[in-house]
This record gives sequence, structure tokens and C-alpha cells, in this order.
Amino acid sequence: MGRILLIDDDRGFTNFLSGYIRDNYPLLQVEICNNPMAALQRIKAGGHDLLLIDLEMPSLDGLKLLSFATQTGFDKNRIVILSGRDADFLHELCPMGTCLAVLNKFEARQKAVLDMIFSSLEKKSAGH
Repeated sequence: MGRILLIDDDRGFTNFLSGYIRDNYPLLQVEICNNPMAALQRIKAGGHDLLLIDLEMPSLDGLKLLSFATQTGFDKNRIVILSGRDADFLHELCPMGTCLAVLNKFEARQKAVLDMIFSSLEKKSAGH
């Protein structure tokens, strides 16, 4: 089973996205962390195949979590940064190669990219 750690302080969004993943990608398991400080321990514990990290959170932003995850040995190509900001801003903040993807969490076109990522992870989880 593919394990996803979803780190976002917006409970409405995490409930929506985890429900969407559960309904559409049954081989993927989502662990929600609404507290970015608590996420440090979960990242350090490991065992996740994908990190979805909100960019703007109180006390610890997504870029700091991205940096922490990569310093603990997590592959940057298995980390997606999510934000409500527009794509141009996000790509300037996180140039290509910083992580797997930087996506606006409210744009439909961006959802298609997330679907490709989830689909790929589910195929790997199924052993295809």
C-alpha cells in the first residue's frame, strides 16, 4: 500500500483531499497531520512514499518542512508542495528540481497533475 503523509493546517482541505484519495485510489493510505510541528516527528519516523506539504502554515512553513525532509534522507522527487498561490509565484519560489511538483491546490488543471502522481503511486503499490 502506498503511504502518503498530508501536512496542512486546513482541516477542511485535508478532509476533502484524503476523502478524494480514499474514494479514487483505494491502494493509497493517507495519514493527515494538521500540525506542522508534529509533522517533523512523522517525517523522521519515515515509511511514507509521498509527502504533500502545504506552503503556508503557522509556526513552520512548507519550505522548512521540505528542507527538513530532504535532510533526513527523504527523496525530494517524492514531495509535492501545495498552496493557494498562483503557479508563477510558486515556480519562482520553488524552481524545477526543488521537489516533484509545486501545485495550486484550488485549480482544476493542477488537480490533474495530482491525479497523475496518485495514479503512478497506486500502480507501484499494486506491483505493476
